Amino acid sequence: MMSINSMNQQNASLCNENGEGCSIRLNDNYSLLKPSYLFSDIARRVEVFRKENPDARIIRLGIGDVTLPLVPAVVEALHRAADEQADRKTFRGYGPEQGYDFLREAIAENIFTKRGCEIYPDEIFVSDGAKSDTGNFTDILARDLRVLVTDPVYPVYVDSNIMAGRADRLVLAPCTEENGFVPALPKEPVDLIYLCYPNNPTGTVLRRNELQKWVDYALSTGALILFDAAYQAYIRSTDVPRSIYEIPGARRCAVEFHSFSKTAGFTGLRCGYTVVPRDVEGLCADGTCRPLRDLWLRRQTTKFNGTPYIVQRAAEAIFTEEGAQQVQETIDYYLGNAALMRKALTAAGYKVYGGEDSPYLWLRTPEGMDSWTFFEMMLRRYHIVCTPGEGFGAAGRNFVRLTAFGSREECEEALARIQQ
Repeated sequence: MMSINSMNQQNASLCNENGEGCSIRLNDNYSLLKPSYLFSDIARRVEVFRKENPDARIIRLGIGDVTLPLVPAVVEALHRAADEQADRKTFRGYGPEQGYDFLREAIAENIFTKRGCEIYPDEIFVSDGAKSDTGNFTDILARDLRVLVTDPVYPVYVDSNIMAGRADRLVLAPCTEENGFVPALPKEPVDLIYLCYPNNPTGTVLRRNELQKWVDYALSTGALILFDAAYQAYIRSTDVPRSIYEIPGARRCAVEFHSFSKTAGFTGLRCGYTVVPRDVEGLCADGTCRPLRDLWLRRQTTKFNGTPYIVQRAAEAIFTEEGAQQVQETIDYYLGNAALMRKALTAAGYKVYGGEDSPYLWLRTPEGMDSWTFFEMMLRRYHIVCTPGEGFGAAGRNFVRLTAFGSREECEEALARIQQ
């Protein structure tokens, strides 16, 4: 009997001969993507080095996964919810696709109402994370939109729009040392704007007056802002808004994405949420306007079965007095790493940006060295993994991203290696 792998290989060879044997048409937009995702490429290179150097102690300061465990309040909530699932009286099956009311109400009260933002529970949609939602949200938007992304940029914004057929509709807004990593308003009309602040990968922020300019632009042109606030919990500066809804007028032109991944260590649990105010509307082909909230609700109830009940109970625990204090201690720990790295690397002669209101640092490579060359040097000389800035766009060619999510001990050891 022929194996499945052998059959696939035979079918592939048939398809390669003038297309004969192929019957299923593919989404050709995928052929426009880079062959591999940035972090997959990094993992491959590190694995090659590890096999060549099995005794090397590799310190990973590249991919932004967290290292501290879930805080006690979250773990206790997980256990309680799991016990509920073991009891017929409290067992829960399918939940609401947009999230349970207990979590949506806690988010509305603690993240928005306490900061003076007018956001209501039924405008909040709980999901498995900001990455999924930022990639999926354009499902409800027209295909021919002109899309502005910053350069450098979180790859998902670009790749998801290429997959959707907008490869030739992308407009880049460079964020460089010269403009203080603050993107300029577009000179040509755009329909959709991606902003991520505190920024991934540069770790830089937008001040209140700078974000106001983007909201004013969107209101005057009819553009929609997709604002990724995944790292808002790391903000310490008083003139940096944690939500775009702190800016007057944003309820009419912005959708906001949040994540519990880096806030509370949910990279493995998976939980986040998207805010779609009722005031944000879009134009239908018949000339009428419809709230994006209603379309996103329709999309989610069709393609998403909801975040698990036990995960939502764990997320709810973040907003208790005990949970909030514990999560804050975790964030302070990572910010302490960032401050340590920023100080030591600056003293070593590097130009470093970010790392103050963000867990990310954006380090300029030595003169004349591109980011992948610097990556290889750091890996082979110091056994340290960083993230090449070129993977985030052309403007990152002479930068690398470092993260503060490692342990304090590994952070100190990595810096000691560099200083030696």
